[in-house]
Amino acid sequence: MMIGYTPLRNDTVFAKALDLRDSTINPVPFRSVFARPKSTVVRTLEVVSMLAPRKFMQRRKKIEVFRDAADEAEQRKWRRMMKEIEEVGSAVSVLSTKNQALPRDLVLGTLVRFKQLKKWSLVSEILEWLQTQPWWDFSEMDFLMLVTAYGKQGDFNKAERVFGDMNKKGYSPSVISHTALMEAYGKGKQYNKAESVFRRMQSSGPEPSALTYQLILKIFVEGNKFKEAEETFETLLDDEKSPLKPDQKMFHMMIYMYRKAGNYEKARKIFGLMREQGVPQSTVTYNSLMSFETNYKEVSKTYDQMQRAGIRPDVVSYALLINAYGKARREEEALAVFEEMLDAGVRPTHKAYNILLDAFAISGMVDQARTVFKSMRRDRCTPDICSYTTMLSAYVNASDMEGAEKFFRRLKQDGFVPNVVTYGTLIKGYAKISNLEKMMEKYEEMQVHGIKANQAIYTAIMDAYGRNKDFGSAVFWFKEMGFCGAPPDRKATNILLSLAKTEAEKEEANLLVGYSSQYSNGQTDNGSFEYADEDDDEDNSNDDDDEVE
Repeated sequence: MMIGYTPLRNDTVFAKALDLRDSTINPVPFRSVFARPKSTVVRTLEVVSMLAPRKFMQRRKKIEVFRDAADEAEQRKWRRMMKEIEEVGSAVSVLSTKNQALPRDLVLGTLVRFKQLKKWSLVSEILEWLQTQPWWDFSEMDFLMLVTAYGKQGDFNKAERVFGDMNKKGYSPSVISHTALMEAYGKGKQYNKAESVFRRMQSSGPEPSALTYQLILKIFVEGNKFKEAEETFETLLDDEKSPLKPDQKMFHMMIYMYRKAGNYEKARKIFGLMREQGVPQSTVTYNSLMSFETNYKEVSKTYDQMQRAGIRPDVVSYALLINAYGKARREEEALAVFEEMLDAGVRPTHKAYNILLDAFAISGMVDQARTVFKSMRRDRCTPDICSYTTMLSAYVNASDMEGAEKFFRRLKQDGFVPNVVTYGTLIKGYAKISNLEKMMEKYEEMQVHGIKANQAIYTAIMDAYGRNKDFGSAVFWFKEMGFCGAPPDRKATNILLSLAKTEAEKEEANLLVGYSSQYSNGQTDNGSFEYADEDDDEDNSNDDDDEVE
């Protein structure tokens, strides 16, 4: 039974397969149903019951409505041009071939569309080109859009230039241009310059807008200026000092800041303050709190709290809960939540699929991991290198190195280039079964391809030699970490100490651990959390860099 998790519906395929809807029936243990099949019948049950196709995931032909034939021809012509721009990667090279003045509506429509797609480099390219065209009257609005585009790209040099041009043209100081310049400095990591623009706006105008405050809080947090962020937020809470009240995005940024600082208590206080201030809480609010937790019970508790508040979970909410169950090796719950997500009509992202894949891979449940892997292709979430590496780890965790090697060959045949995590997974697998020859073969292959080993790889090799009564080689690899720029972390030092058996070995280990501590300072991997607000892409994380354990 899942702790703290209340399904929204009781008709999931997973529930049907395990007869969980009738509380009088003793449910079949998950592992007995989904374990490696002993007969064809069991295998069929497994494949049918897991991740059955949903209608909403199927491709649907879009029905387009046009005013008349002329409108249809014009729309199709414009779309062909947009497609050509995206394929070429340059707007000007396509627009300039017209050799004539372009209709204003066409230009504006193109700019607005690329703005909606957040393709700011194309927006700035078009506007730069329009500045040189005699048939286009470059207005104040064009300047504002151009400085905004540079701000979004973090190109503060060009933003400064446009800002100066606007002053020369005699345009009045605008909150839009000042905010764009501030954002450009922030994205360019010029945090002090961004703060200077903000302070100047506070003292002499133009008056900062809600967007200005949202951005400066984000800039302060990204620049680790937590004190400045707190002071700015407290000013907003003071009716006498600020005409503006903090909105939802500002509260979210403060919750994220305390998450980044590891202060869960203050994050909870901000959460409570939202209610006191009458600021609506959203899915993002609860997702921020869920991201704090590593214990599946606490994640589930916050998830239930979100449901009771009448807030619908999104793909990030489900992914956080699936991840928590997966890390706790509670594959039943992880799968049930994923099925619930599909039943709720929420389309899974690459990351959500990779998280479920990892839940089975951690426990070495190869057949179930393979079903998830196949479902990704069916649901148009083509597996990436992270997916392949996670699938590889399923074989490794099942101690099936023959299957792992076979899948590793498939990975390369499918056009993927193994990265440090991919090789690390194989090295860990051979280290686990004490096949030192194959372990070193993979390490050398990785070196030949110019891939630098990380702490996890060095630690696995060190541990493998130590467990095979070769303490001298273990010491060598411990030292190698520091020499190669990956100083031993706490896990590595603890393993070295545990490998030392004789008094002489213990003395040497203690000496090495004391020496290495000045480099590592007891580093541990506490995980990471990337802030994303409602305007950001839903799945922009770099899964390739995540290590599969």
